Amino acid sequence: MKRPYYLISLVFLLFLSSCGVIREGQRPVPRTPSTTGTTPAISVSSERSSFDEVQEQLQSAHTQWRGTPYRLGGNDSSGIDCSAFTQTVFREFLDSQLPRNTRQQLQEGIGVRRQHVLPGDLLFFRTSSGVLHVGIAMGNEDFLHASVSNGVMISNLSENYWAGRYLGARRILQ
Repeated sequence: MKRPYYLISLVFLLFLSSCGVIREGQRPVPRTPSTTGTTPAISVSSERSSFDEVQEQLQSAHTQWRGTPYRLGGNDSSGIDCSAFTQTVFREFLDSQLPRNTRQQLQEGIGVRRQHVLPGDLLFFRTSSGVLHVGIAMGNEDFLHASVSNGVMISNLSENYWAGRYLGARRILQ
């Protein structure tokens, strides 16, 4: 009889370690990049070539990962969840480190207003009560993410589903 409780506990722990659960009314305390250990390799200050380089890297990530199925707790090409995907893209394509889960990623970098989002910024969404989702801005309101329904794909912030669930953006790359 212990087996069902073990499986339920395991599924619950995987859920907490992936896309992120946040209690209603609880807001993470923002940290600055200097306190997190994040070391950006690509500067996206105000140079147009920097934006282009980030966009090219994100297109490469999309080409490599496109269609990879969503799997809660997954972190490889057989299945990946949203926070593992953003962590992998930042590590492999943008030479920068991110924590593993969405709640921790929400504490990285600096907050950015929606109208000032740049390619490479993390975008956060509240997809249901207490559940968070993360993607990476690509420009023109497009973002790259591991979708629960369609796997790794590009979506747009102006789509009704995402526009209504938008929570905020964080700039990791400086």
